[in-house]
Amino acid sequence: MSENKQNAPQAAPRGPGGPGMGPGPGRGPGGGRGPHAGLFSEKPKDTKKVMKRLVQYIGSSKYLVVGMLVVMLAVTLLQLAAPSLQGTAIDAMTVTAGRSEVDMGAVGRNLLLLGLVYLLTAVMQYFQGLGSALLSQATVRKMRTDLFDRIVSLPIRYIDTHQHGDIMSRMTNDVENVSQVVSQSIGSLFSGVLTIIGSIAIMLYYSPALTALSFVTVILSLLATAFMSKSMRKYFSRQSALLGQLNGHAEEMITGYHTVVAFSREDEAQQEFEHISADLRKTGIIAQLLGGVMGPMMNVIGNIGFLLIAAFGGYFALTGVISIGVIQAFILYSKQFTRPINEIANLYGQIQTAMAGAERVFSVLDAGAEVDEGTKALPAVKGDIDFNHIFFSYVPEKPVLKDFDLHVKSGQRIAIVGATGSGKTTVVNLLTRFYDVDQGSILLDGVDVREIPKKDLREKIAIVLQDTVLFSDSIAGNIRYGRLDAGMDEVRHAAQTANADIFIERLPEGYDTQLSESGSNLSQGQRQLLSIARAVLADPSILILDEATSSVDTRTELHIQEAMLALMENRTSLIIAHRLSTIRTADKIIVVDDGRIVESGNHAELLEQKGVYYNLYQNQFAGLKT
Repeated sequence: MSENKQNAPQAAPRGPGGPGMGPGPGRGPGGGRGPHAGLFSEKPKDTKKVMKRLVQYIGSSKYLVVGMLVVMLAVTLLQLAAPSLQGTAIDAMTVTAGRSEVDMGAVGRNLLLLGLVYLLTAVMQYFQGLGSALLSQATVRKMRTDLFDRIVSLPIRYIDTHQHGDIMSRMTNDVENVSQVVSQSIGSLFSGVLTIIGSIAIMLYYSPALTALSFVTVILSLLATAFMSKSMRKYFSRQSALLGQLNGHAEEMITGYHTVVAFSREDEAQQEFEHISADLRKTGIIAQLLGGVMGPMMNVIGNIGFLLIAAFGGYFALTGVISIGVIQAFILYSKQFTRPINEIANLYGQIQTAMAGAERVFSVLDAGAEVDEGTKALPAVKGDIDFNHIFFSYVPEKPVLKDFDLHVKSGQRIAIVGATGSGKTTVVNLLTRFYDVDQGSILLDGVDVREIPKKDLREKIAIVLQDTVLFSDSIAGNIRYGRLDAGMDEVRHAAQTANADIFIERLPEGYDTQLSESGSNLSQGQRQLLSIARAVLADPSILILDEATSSVDTRTELHIQEAMLALMENRTSLIIAHRLSTIRTADKIIVVDDGRIVESGNHAELLEQKGVYYNLYQNQFAGLKT
């Protein structure tokens, strides 16, 4: 809302011009504003926990998983059969007493079978790739759905204290990284395990001694992976955090671009972006270098294993322990044995990025959803509101409201005025249960609002804000947001009541006019009239006007005031305003200072008291110094 919650648990101030309804999103995980903020406060990745949850998401598409396992089993068996056929074909060609002998029938049969194996392998690999793509999209769709469902159910406090761009980055970049790994790596992981098991079994059958030599490469690979993984995890986590911070900064600057330009802060915005981008570049280079080292390192280790097998295999062939064909087959099996390890090593950097992204996604999923213990539904609301000795603070030991006590009768128009940070908007946040009171109670028609389901409570309340929120939809669609089942006649009637139909009818497409982002193709006053029309259509029992006219010119203000008067008729209304001209007709004016009600009465009574309200009025209209 319009008033800044100065004591709210902000991670940092919001950038210039950014919209917000509360304390504003934080700047990063660590809460600092600068480009290095929050990067070193991330906890070490719990790889096992993240992997377990990813497996659960993958396993939700059980039929796809089973189908992929069947296809990969077929691919693995075909690939394991190929070296054996090659070895048999080679052994069909022998040299005896200086004469070569070739069993053409055996060679032909094995070559024919080998060609068939290669053909079937290609077909099965196509279906394996198709299955990987389907599994990837199914997994990521479920993850995105769960993430969005959690975001829309998060408490307002979470949204107020986390950077909007960073939350968006988790929905887009981090989930996309998971998608790539599932599509590109899941097949390698599954088929790799099957290939390793099958290769070891056949290698042991051919030569246990050579098999033992092959395990040298496995031991070296595990040592290399363990040595590199710790550093890689650190830099890939930093890379994800920096990317979220960069997106958050860009989102703030784009959203508040008019303010950036108005204050000539383009250079500062660019410098901060360059600082974050430079850190991202540096961290990304280190992360990619560490990830890129794994592949060549695994290749070197694999070649060492090849040399060992070739040398000892040659010796065994000379002593008559094994044949040349077996050596050829064994070399191929040893490569099949090490290939999955090399593939995983080559994908290790990407896997680490996805794991870091998945952890960031899961951290949002693990954030507590908005708690709603209300069970008393109110079928009809008269509008009696009682604030009974309310104490509230956004940050412990920094109270915003202190023994706030207010009683509003049904149909009354109550204006709340006071200096910025005095606690005016906090009153509204507590009534709508964006936050809950620390002490005291708020009663609606005698029922504690904490006992009313939040959805029911908020359906009885309509809010018109200073910063109007419009969506990329038609004008009719934006008005209908107040009540989605409303017909077109009701939409038009709401617009007429709000004095919005005059400008709507002048537009080329009328109510079908498509609004750009945030309704930027309309004036501030036109956007405000649409928000009032939306509130009219919602037909609330309680109306809240939060600085609804402070951003428009005097002439437009008159049109908006007329619309608001029509909207407030026969409704309990709370009006928060800096412009005192908008509240002269209020039944009661409440003056809030430092979280307490210091004065109350109508306009004339408060002027006679010559207290805080009198001083505010004189400063605003008479220019007198007090």
